[in-house]
Amino acid sequence: MKKVLIIDDDLRNTFALSAVLKAKGYAVAVANNMIEAFAILEKQVNEIGIILLDMMMPGMDGYDAIPVLKSTEAYKNIPVVAVTAQAMAGDREKCLNAGASDYIPKPVDVDWLINILNESLK
Repeated sequence: MKKVLIIDDDLRNTFALSAVLKAKGYAVAVANNMIEAFAILEKQVNEIGIILLDMMMPGMDGYDAIPVLKSTEAYKNIPVVAVTAQAMAGDREKCLNAGASDYIPKPVDVDWLINILNESLK
């Protein structure tokens, strides 16, 4: 099974998400920002099956990162799920319009996330 790449600047979020996913049998890679994420992708692009991307990070946020990911030949087919605390009306559409494959609000509903992963990692 391919890895889930979690990109989030909050270590509590990456710890909690990676622990839950590992307990469910998923392989996980973690990046705390887009610089780390691109380094992981460069080395492990064939191992990454999906990206869980925090939309609100310092430096390059998810809204800036998704177009770069989707315009890069090696990464353009990797699904990107927007993970955000922004759960107001219109935020889902904003994430999808930015190029995200799916959207999940924080705090993450694990069952909802597992359904997304199972669909994307088939």
